[in-house]
Amino acid sequence: MRSEFNIQLDQLKNTLSEMGRMVEGAVCDAITSAVRKDLPLAKKVIESDKDIDDKMKAIESQCLKLLLLQQPVAYDLRMVSASLKMVSDLERIGDQAANIAEIVLTLEGDLDMSSISKFKKMISVVQDMVRHSTQLFMRNDLSLAHGVCDCDDEADKCFWQIKRDLVNMIKEDQIPGEYALDMFMIVKYLERIGDHAVNVAKWVIFTDTGMRNGLDYLTDEK
Repeated sequence: MRSEFNIQLDQLKNTLSEMGRMVEGAVCDAITSAVRKDLPLAKKVIESDKDIDDKMKAIESQCLKLLLLQQPVAYDLRMVSASLKMVSDLERIGDQAANIAEIVLTLEGDLDMSSISKFKKMISVVQDMVRHSTQLFMRNDLSLAHGVCDCDDEADKCFWQIKRDLVNMIKEDQIPGEYALDMFMIVKYLERIGDHAVNVAKWVIFTDTGMRNGLDYLTDEK
C-alpha cells in the first residue's frame, strides 16, 4: 500500500512539474509577444490558457483522490494539501500571461522598452522567479525557494519606478495616455505573476518545514 502511495505522490510531482513548464512557457511567450509585437504568439498564449486550466483540474483530482483514499499524514499530508494551493497560483500565473497577450493584440505601436529604465530589469527578475518556482516541484532546495521570495522586493521596486516613469512621461506629453495605460497594465500583470511565484515558493517551504508562520504573508489572490 505504501509503495503504491509513493508512486502516486511521484505522479503528482511529475504532473505539477508539467504544469509548471506550461506556465513558464506561457509567461515567456507573453513577454516575447509584447516585446516583438508578435500577434500570432500572443494568440497562442491565450489559447494555451485552457490547457493550463485543464492541467489544474487534473492535479486537483489527483490531490483529492490521495486525500480521500490514502489519508496521508505529516509530510505527505502537507505535500498534497500544499499542491492544491500551488496549482491555484500556477493557474493565476497562466491567467496573467494571457492578460498580457490580450493587451498585445490591441496595443497601438511597438512596445518601447528603452524609454522606461526598469522595464527590462523587471522582465528579467519576474522570468527568473517563475522559472525557479516551477523547478521546486522536483527539487528539495529551500535556498532556491527563499531566493524566489527575496526577489519579490526587487520586482516591486521595478514596478513602482516604472509607474513613476509613466506618470512623468504623460505629464511631459512624451507618450499618449492610452499607450501609457497599456504599458502600466503589462507591468502590473508582471508584478502579479511575481507575487504568485512567491506564493508557490512559500508553499514549498511549508511542505518541507511544516512551519505555518511563513504563510501569513502570502500575497492576496488577484
